Amino acid sequence: MSDTDPQTAPGYITIARHGEPDANRRERLGWQAYENWWANYDLAGLKGGQTPPESLVQEVEGARLLFASTLRRAIETAEAASGGREFDINSIFVEAPLPPPRMPGSFPARTWGVFARCSWWLGLSRGRESRVQAERRAEQAADILIEAAQTGPVVLFAHGWFNRMLRPALRRRGWQCVRDGGDHYWSWRRYELKHAPATERGA
Repeated sequence: MSDTDPQTAPGYITIARHGEPDANRRERLGWQAYENWWANYDLAGLKGGQTPPESLVQEVEGARLLFASTLRRAIETAEAASGGREFDINSIFVEAPLPPPRMPGSFPARTWGVFARCSWWLGLSRGRESRVQAERRAEQAADILIEAAQTGPVVLFAHGWFNRMLRPALRRRGWQCVRDGGDHYWSWRRYELKHAPATERGA
């Protein structure tokens, strides 16, 4: 007998990454200029001329509730994919910070993003949200999505790295990725409850 009763099973949880932002990732910068670049990136909307993939549009059509982070690139992605439907905007879904390490040299913004993510992952948060704090936020975000899914499918429009941080939080609660669309812009993953969390199974 399955751990999950199909008559009472919650809806799926789909987590999508935003479309391509209007930002130049090839711009060469020092670490201080990159801090300003990232601040402007968080204010930027989507680059013009984009349309959501049909697969994502169809996924949204089947959802009961929609969520987005408070950052403009996520909101505009939700607007483009939802066909005018209302969605809940919540800062708990924003991207994990990218404080660059204070190191010499001029590098493209995309390279600074790699440096910043690696150093942040290793504990260099420079007064911003730390990895531990972001992981705790991901746990809370997963709980919000799971609670919402109890009454039907949900879709979240958020960000590349934070979406990855949601994966282990959902997995610990018994949710498995059943459709992995990767990490590129407009990509999405679907999660479904496959079994009860270990604590509920008495493990």
